[in-house]
Amino acid sequence: MAWFAYYIIVLPFSWLPLPILYLFTDIFYLLLISIVPYRKKVIQGNLRRSFPEKSAKEIKKIQRKFYRHFTDILAEGVKNLTISERSLRRRLNIENPEIMDDLYANNKSVLLVSGHYNNWEWFISAQPLLIPHKAFGIGMPMTSKFWDKKVNTRRQRYGMNVVHAKNYKKAFKKAGDDTNAVLVLSDQSPGDSKKSYWMNFLNQETAVLFGTEIMAHELDYSVVYFATRKVRRGHYSMELTLITDNPRTCKWGEITEAHVNLLEREIHQAPENWLWSHKRWKREVPSDLKLLKQQQREKFNAKYFTKS
Repeated sequence: MAWFAYYIIVLPFSWLPLPILYLFTDIFYLLLISIVPYRKKVIQGNLRRSFPEKSAKEIKKIQRKFYRHFTDILAEGVKNLTISERSLRRRLNIENPEIMDDLYANNKSVLLVSGHYNNWEWFISAQPLLIPHKAFGIGMPMTSKFWDKKVNTRRQRYGMNVVHAKNYKKAFKKAGDDTNAVLVLSDQSPGDSKKSYWMNFLNQETAVLFGTEIMAHELDYSVVYFATRKVRRGHYSMELTLITDNPRTCKWGEITEAHVNLLEREIHQAPENWLWSHKRWKREVPSDLKLLKQQQREKFNAKYFTKS
């Protein structure tokens, strides 16, 4: 019945103006805070561990604000299927595009890294419109092949190329000599705690995906963090931060620590705009964490810093 939901419900809704969509999500928001509190235990548990200094009243306030933001993101995600180029350009801008312009002028490909903070869907679609590099986005396929095909086809209509995390090298090779900008959302929970980079994030030991750092060293791509901030409802502004334009000089964990700390800073400024309903801390901390880190560092250094 995926086709029915897409063609009869979701796509027709997507053609509605955003103010109309917000009316529906306003109702949904009222349901979330009163009758059907979506993933309430997960959200409250994440917030309590992340902000142990906050009172129960403060945690509840963030939770309510998150539900407000979450329902808006749903509306904007649906709208992303049909939103026009003109509307994307009007609703999403980059404050300091010269960072990417300079890298492009110097023929430097880039990893654009961030997290599920504010509206990430619009930038997936708008990246080719806002940045001069050939646009790629790396992700895992959705469970439903139907939804995966439909959503990614719509994401790619302005020039984005969505590629699987396991075959990105093949896609880049096919692109030839193009200067690439690769979008990576790195705050998902890793599949294997032993292959993760472990660091303190939001007051707790956290497994972090290490793929961005591996890709930066393997491909010699610059790394730029992008912070997306809400200006007002349905309008966002992005600020770019250059982490490194010479990744092969960076030590083990340096790139990962940098982009995760930048995300944490954004979350502290407006915590309601992160995806708290995600089960981010479901990986157990390895009992031999100190030894694991030592082994990871040694393996990394042997691969990327041992001279032949």
